[in-house]
Amino acid sequence: MAATGLLALRTLPGPSWVRGSGPSVLSRLRDAAVVRPGFLSTAEEETLSRELEPELRRRRYEYDHWDAAIHGFRETEKSRWSEASRAILQRVQAAAFGPGQTLLSSVHVLDLEARGYIKPHVDSIKFCGATIAGLSLLSPSVMRLVHTQNPGEWLELLLEPGSLYILRDSARYDFSHEILRDEESFFGERRIPRGRRISVICRSLPEGMGPGESGQLPPAC
Repeated sequence: MAATGLLALRTLPGPSWVRGSGPSVLSRLRDAAVVRPGFLSTAEEETLSRELEPELRRRRYEYDHWDAAIHGFRETEKSRWSEASRAILQRVQAAAFGPGQTLLSSVHVLDLEARGYIKPHVDSIKFCGATIAGLSLLSPSVMRLVHTQNPGEWLELLLEPGSLYILRDSARYDFSHEILRDEESFFGERRIPRGRRISVICRSLPEGMGPGESGQLPPAC
């Protein structure tokens, strides 16, 4: 989003992967919209990519989605992982979820082709609870969050390969989120070229759902 008039774009102090419409929203969502760059080592990123690639290759990219939220994607739910990948996912659980939160047993894997993108949406409470955490593989991207009732409030998250993002509470329920298409992929004035992107997404259990249950694939990022 370009600055207009007197709007001053603010970022968190120091090297930043989060920027927003002003200090109020940045302060309010400091713990609700989190980016942890370099969460994965290069070796760990390669471990996940290598495990996912054979399954993803069997699927074709799709250009419409059941709720029209995603374009140029293929996706799957995965519950069986190698020992090395399970160790990575356990680190995600420890970093992103509270001790009282139960995770959905399946992990959502979303593969966006280079021209693919995700439109603004709020994940249905039928598919996930208060926390969503995603690992980004292969390509950098920009995630934009916009308040559903006050569009003047927004954040942008720079998601580099190997990073972990966490959306919880207000950032998860009160803000739509999207992954910008390549031609719109800027972080401030910095161009972020998009390539193929895989996200590995863990979700807390929706209220009232048992751990073994699963629903339709959600439009998560």
